[in-house]
Amino acid sequence: MTPRPLGAWRAGVALVAFRARRYLPGGVPWALVQILPLFTGLLLQAVFDRVSGAQPAYASGLGLLAVLVAVETARGGMLWTGIAVWPGWWLRVGAWIRSNVLESLLCDPGPPVTRLPASPGEAIGRLRDDVDDLIRFVDIWVDIAGAVVFAAAALAVMARISLPLTLVTIVPLAAVLVASRALTWMVRRSHERMRERGSSVTGMIADLFAGVLALKTAGAEGRALARFEAGNASRRRAAVRAQLAVSLLQTVSGAGAQLATGLVLLLAAGAMRQGTFTVGDLALFTSYLVALSNVPRWLGRVLAGHREAEVALRRLGHLQPDRRPEGVLARRPAASAGPPEPREPLRRLEVRGLTARHPGSGAGVFDVDLTIEAGTLTVVTGVVGSGKTTLLRALLGLLPAEAGSIRWNGVPVPDPGAFLVPPRVAYAGQVARLLSATLAENVALGWPAAERDLLAALRAAQLADDLAEMPAGLDTVIGSRGSRLSGGQLQRAAVARALVRTPDLVVLDDVSSALDHATEERLWRALAGSGLTCLVASHRPAALVRADRVVVLERGRVAARQSLPLASRQTATAVSPSAGSGSRASSTEREVGPPNERT
Repeated sequence: MTPRPLGAWRAGVALVAFRARRYLPGGVPWALVQILPLFTGLLLQAVFDRVSGAQPAYASGLGLLAVLVAVETARGGMLWTGIAVWPGWWLRVGAWIRSNVLESLLCDPGPPVTRLPASPGEAIGRLRDDVDDLIRFVDIWVDIAGAVVFAAAALAVMARISLPLTLVTIVPLAAVLVASRALTWMVRRSHERMRERGSSVTGMIADLFAGVLALKTAGAEGRALARFEAGNASRRRAAVRAQLAVSLLQTVSGAGAQLATGLVLLLAAGAMRQGTFTVGDLALFTSYLVALSNVPRWLGRVLAGHREAEVALRRLGHLQPDRRPEGVLARRPAASAGPPEPREPLRRLEVRGLTARHPGSGAGVFDVDLTIEAGTLTVVTGVVGSGKTTLLRALLGLLPAEAGSIRWNGVPVPDPGAFLVPPRVAYAGQVARLLSATLAENVALGWPAAERDLLAALRAAQLADDLAEMPAGLDTVIGSRGSRLSGGQLQRAAVARALVRTPDLVVLDDVSSALDHATEERLWRALAGSGLTCLVASHRPAALVRADRVVVLERGRVAARQSLPLASRQTATAVSPSAGSGSRASSTEREVGPPNERT
């Protein structure tokens, strides 16, 4: 039986249950703020009846006024108490949801690339705005709970005084509720459009900051700003429409209370002439109608908040492996840095029939077989667009695979994305992803590595000489995305990040394209002589001549493969061509041989 999808109401109950001990004490003051006008109306009735009587009792009237002041003071105290206590629930629940989303993206099975939005800015928008929308929906519950209690008690008191006048107040409010329900679809649609436009602008801002140098060199500053202004104008229009929809809903809600107040004033005149309706009764009705006018408004806000919460749940659910929002509210155990998981050292990694393609273009890799022996350097080569990067990313579970199997020492790997990670496998991609932090923090990236381990990894990555020229050494702040390092330094820092994890298998994707010939030669010589098991995607001669095995891809399929004996590698090393000499195809052919000899 298919489980019922998580809706906004069930999600709200889960939010309350997560921190019920904070939600209830923090919500009671807000509910009392809505309930206390019940006593205010009763006191006003008593005061006006005393003052307007034939023989007013001024002393008693003043006493009642003192009690009225005390009640209103208590209401103000409840308000400030709620303001002080309520963030303890709000902030904790927000942190819980956001940590769940991040943990799901990082740790749950399946390639995270299939769940991430199109831009980092949109992901940030979902973590910020959609989580707030979901919490705000539950936040309203305490207000509406107090308003409903007040409404029930107030209508009972009013009915005892005059049932016809009470019915007059109910009919317009009921009509307002029906109209508000009909307007909620407009709120949902406009709110969803506003969130989409806002996320787009946030992503555009992130891209502008990240691409300042590219925009300057291309002379595209004006066009970039024009595009930003157009996107911001679209977001502004969507935000105005969303606010208009919510304001219209609240205006319709308030109109019923004003209509009810007018009808009561018209009908009360006749009752007062007949002596069945006193001045105190009129004061009570007027006071209650002011507070009752908030009930439709709160109900309207609940209806609007329900639509907004549904949009938020759907957008957050897209970040989950199964596209269902249940994982957003999961009770995950707290992560702990325990002892490392025991692992069996790599002897052989086997890939059979691996097929993965990109949904947009249909390009990818098809029916690829690959065997990697421990202690060897395997190079996957081919022209640009042949599928080298796709093969590595699909093998590591970073892209979804349509078919194929992976075996680690003969044991099937059901989820490569969770299994082929440090300390088993470390990966350095084509683009070095560095943060605005120190060099040490970027290389370690949370890994428990001592300073000597960091220095050893930097030496193996041929970055030791560059480090010696940095005055701050490992504490050098490299700037946003490594903007203070050269392209070659960025690539070598990424290699050092992989090596510091001392993995069984190092996977490198074209990590020497920005290096000069001498540095590139030293890097591949160090990797080939380190005894590490390496899987490399590269067309660089310096890597090819030191390979134990070369696999040639052509249009996503294995076109040739060759195992090179040690003597051949040594000879090839001695006569290796300089980096960049000749075309990529000719360099591959010189190392692997013509196609008819390789197959």
